[in-house]
Amino acid sequence: MPITKSAKKALRQNAGRKARNLVYKKKMRGLIKQVRILVEEKKIEEAKKLLPQIYKTLDKTAKVGIIKKNTAGRKKSRITKLVNKNQPS
Repeated sequence: MPITKSAKKALRQNAGRKARNLVYKKKMRGLIKQVRILVEEKKIEEAKKLLPQIYKTLDKTAKVGIIKKNTAGRKKSRITKLVNKNQPS
């Protein structure tokens, strides 16, 4: 347990940051999972409608430092590739 006043404050700040970060991560993971499920069910149009929302969430999580910029780019690329690959010709 923290002893000094500054260590106690740091502990409180860390708890708040962790809670905020988890909100972003859960939203990001949830959206990606949702798109994967839609692609499996061959609901490509619905999956395409979710792409802008996923991009926005990934960009925001990268901006605030929860994930790195290249990680966000990689995730966007892979999810887009998945959706486009499974669209009917």
